[in-house]
Order: sequence, then structure tokens, then C-alpha cells
Amino acid sequence: MKEKKVIVSLKGISKTYDNDVKVVKNIDLDIYEGEFLTILGASGCGKTTTLRMIAGFEDVSSGDICIDGSSVIGVPPYKRQVNTAFQSYALFPHLSVYDNIAYGLKVKKVSKAEIHERVSHMLSLIRLDGYEKRKPAQLSGGQKQRVSIARALINNPKVLLLDEPLGALDLNLRKQMQLELKTMQKKLGITFIYITHDQEEALTMSDRIAVMHKGILEQVCSPKELYMKPKTKYVAEFIGESNIFEGVVKDRNSDNCTVAIESGNILCSGDGYVAGQMVYVCIRPEKVRITRKAGSGNSLPAEIKEQIFTGNMMKHIAVLSNGHEIKIADIASYNDINIGDKVYLEWDAKDAVMIKNPTSPMAENFDTLRGVQ
Repeated sequence: MKEKKVIVSLKGISKTYDNDVKVVKNIDLDIYEGEFLTILGASGCGKTTTLRMIAGFEDVSSGDICIDGSSVIGVPPYKRQVNTAFQSYALFPHLSVYDNIAYGLKVKKVSKAEIHERVSHMLSLIRLDGYEKRKPAQLSGGQKQRVSIARALINNPKVLLLDEPLGALDLNLRKQMQLELKTMQKKLGITFIYITHDQEEALTMSDRIAVMHKGILEQVCSPKELYMKPKTKYVAEFIGESNIFEGVVKDRNSDNCTVAIESGNILCSGDGYVAGQMVYVCIRPEKVRITRKAGSGNSLPAEIKEQIFTGNMMKHIAVLSNGHEIKIADIASYNDINIGDKVYLEWDAKDAVMIKNPTSPMAENFDTLRGVQ
């Protein structure tokens, strides 16, 4: 198997402002050639600052950034092998679509014949053939964004940086553009580093996702692994919907751990845990089943509190004996479960993901732990 080439390498980069606020904290991250990597996080987590340091618009307080094997610390933005597409489009209103896309090539004094060939190719790629004479004011939001991206791509950068480029579009257009961007990236084979706070957008488009929180990287992996195996409580809560229990490892065998929670004992899958260790347990709503009778494995008594029909799915909210609310998503919920019904909630041990709880000490007395019996 061919080894992946690292095209961008962040080595312990940090950013501290004059008021001693550290917004990016010692980030290490390798980004591969031809990869679609998304940096995902809530507002203020440091994702845009990280992108701006890669682009050269922000200085690095400490650490190093390498692009294609060479450090770019101190290298101005226009000399880096990257281009950036912004949410605001930043098109020249007085120039046509053709001239907006061709602008960077004209600055580099590329021949007219080559400019025409490359702009024509870009217009075909973004599906705007026949629009070359239009001005930005005559375009829709999605068309403007495609022109902005084409202008950034036409210089054949090694890396395209995209700072929430779809944020100004309406929902339907944003979903359409997500698929178009992914298709475009695969055709060109250029590395995309994409910034967003939209988890669905990140899951839809990315080869890998880097989740940021308070200036640090919480987890970097494929969308599927991020959703199915979150490594921190923050990731479990931020990505999709989750049911999260706090408990303590009671014992373990070769297959599973028994975790004591306030409502009883549950079986979970997990390696590297020891008795007495405080943990979180994450169970996705679609992994929870509603039954009328108690089962032999994970089976907690509950009462159905609320139901929401969304067309292709029925969402339930059930309440455990201690008041803990559990979310259930059932795509086949054409059954006789109703609000107020007494039921049991079940799931497989392999679907109960254990997460280390770094803030809690080891527990010694299981029987008195928050009333666990």
C-alpha cells in the first residue's frame, strides 16, 4: 500500500494574543495530499485562527507549519502554495465571471491562450458555462460561491483553504453545494482544508474530521469513527445526538465491562479500563430499542414521555426511574408505543461506547456510589 504524502504539517502550533489569551494550544496535525480534511468546532474554538495561520494571515506564536515539506514561518501569504475561499465570496463586483476567475492568472502574466483554456475548464467544472459575461450581481448565492472557489483553484494551489464558504447559503442550496464541492475536490485531487461549525456538513464531505474545542484538538479521524467511537465526552455530545451516562467500572471480563450507573448496571465494550475507574458511557439514540418485557442484557425500566414523528423516523424521549431522559430514534416505529407507556430500554454492549472521565477520582465503594444498588 502506497504511503500517504503529508502536504501540510502543523507541529505544536499555538496562538496567543496580546491579552495573554491562548486561542490555539499546541496543535499537532498532519494533513495528506488529496485529502478533504474538515476542522470542526463551535464558535471561538480556534478553528479559523488555525486556518489563518496556515494561510499566513496570522503569525504563529510558537511551533512550525510546513507545506510540502518546507517551513512557511515568516513566508507571506502570496508566496505560500495555498489559496483561500471565504464565506463572503470577495468577488470584484465590476468584473465579469470570466475576469474574476482569470484575475490571478493575469496578475502572474499568463498568456491569453492559456488563461482562456484554464478559465473555460473551470467554468465547465463549476457548471457555469455561458455565464462568463455576467457580473456577480447577476448571480445567485450558490453561483457566486462557485466562482469564488474557481478563482481560488485556477492557480493550481497545493492546498485550498475554505473558511465556512457555505455559511451564507440557504439550507437546500448548502446541501447541494456540499456534494458539488466534494465531487470537485475528488476530480481535482487537491487537498481541501475546510472550516465549519456544522457537524452534518463535516460528516457529509470529509475524509477526516478534526474536532476542536477551546483551542485543542479533541479527536481526528474518519466521520464514521468519530460518530461511532467518540473519544471524549465533548465529541460525543457535539457530534450528533447522544445518551450519556456517568458511572464507574465495576468489573470486566474478556469481552465486556460492567459499569455501575445510578439506574443499575450496564454492559459496555471497551479495552484498557480497570475496576474503580470513573467513565462516561455513550449510546446513540438509534442503538436503543424499546421493549415491553425486561431482557437479560442491558434493560432499564422507563416511561415514554414524548414522541416526535419526523416522516422517516419516530423519535421518543423516555424517562428512567431517577429522572434521566433517554433519546430513542426508531426508523421502524409503526408500533403501539404511546406516551405514558411503561417500557424497557435495551441496547447491545458493543453499542455502549466507554469514554474516560479524566476529572473524577477512582471509586472504591460501588454500593454507595450515588445510590447505586
